[in-house]
Parts: sequence; structure tokens; C-alpha cells
Amino acid sequence: MHYTFSPRGVCSTKIDFDIEDNVVSNVKFTGGCNGNLKAIGLLVEGKDASEIADLLEGNDCNGRGTSCADQFSKALKQALSQS
Repeated sequence: MHYTFSPRGVCSTKIDFDIEDNVVSNVKFTGGCNGNLKAIGLLVEGKDASEIADLLEGNDCNGRGTSCADQFSKALKQALSQS
């Protein structure tokens, strides 16, 4: 299933991703640090959504209390709770 998430408190404005049988694919961030966010997408491709969410949760960017990775964790948890 495809999901779109609107992150808060970070530079990226949208996170799109798919989850099928708890496996994450096709992660795309709109805005933010292009190279780093593409790398996150590559690193999580084909991995377990719950594990990714736990791993990225709480990551902080410059004292904001969140980050694009943390927001992706929130997006994954929200998506998993809907399935």
C-alpha cells in the first residue's frame, strides 16, 4: 500500500513510501537534504517497517527535537497502525 506523510518541524515537506507485508520500498522525501534523504531511502529499501521505525525514532537535527528520519519513523508507525 502507498502512503504519503506530511512531516512537521523539518525541512522536508512530504514523505512517500510503500509498505507491503511489513516491507518498506519506494521511499521518497520531498525537500530537505537531498543526498542524505536519498541515502535513507536506499538504506531502508526492502527492510522491515517496524525495525526501521524503531531505529530512526528520536533522531534529532540541530536541536529541533525531531529530524526527517524521526518524522519517517512517525510516518511508518502511523502507516502500520492503519494496516
